[in-house]
Amino acid sequence: LNMVYEAVPLGLGLPECILSGIMSVKGKKVLHMDRNSYYGAESASITPLEDLYQRFHLPGTPPESMGKGRDWNVDLVPKFLMANGQLVRMLLITQVTRYLDFKVIEGSYVYKGGKIYKVPSTETEALASSLMGLFEKRRFRKFLVFVANFDENDPKTMEGVDPKKTTMRAIFQKFSLGQEVIDFTGHSLALYRTDEYLDQPCMDTINRIKLYITQDTKQLNGLCNKNKKLHCL
Repeated sequence: LNMVYEAVPLGLGLPECILSGIMSVKGKKVLHMDRNSYYGAESASITPLEDLYQRFHLPGTPPESMGKGRDWNVDLVPKFLMANGQLVRMLLITQVTRYLDFKVIEGSYVYKGGKIYKVPSTETEALASSLMGLFEKRRFRKFLVFVANFDENDPKTMEGVDPKKTTMRAIFQKFSLGQEVIDFTGHSLALYRTDEYLDQPCMDTINRIKLYITQDTKQLNGLCNKNKKLHCL
């Protein structure tokens, strides 16, 4: 049987899978190939546990104390989807959401002084959080309100901030936020891995924080059935 394909993506990583899905939805004949026996490449979720042992060339087989191999599903790279993010839109377009399972993640947490604290992402959580003192809570609440209302096309929401010139460091100073608050805001809400963002124009950081604290109900309904939910981080 001779088959003619219009595209032959090599590799089953996330970009290749999204590309294949988009082309398939558009009616293209696609042959997707990979040297591995599982999807996802370096971002795969490997199951059963025996495949993980084989993937990392571990000696022997999983001990009986670890239970059934099928009970394990190990992410090579931890995966989080922002409910209002672009990846969610891609998943909706490619119609592959029927094959995915989602688990609600209640929030992000930070370790401070021997204790674990939830990172506040709403005005209510900011006022109730034990991460900050009373006055710091109020300042952080005002900061979240400012971010939520900020619109680069509406000068009334900017409060004198130039989104193309004002740095994020200046924004934090504007609201008199302390270093600990700056740290969990930049790394837990905006999800930056370094502090380089502090001296760059604030617009990207504001958009990142806004993405974290908001969710699109229509997109959630498109991804979730009665038994499953997808939530911002």
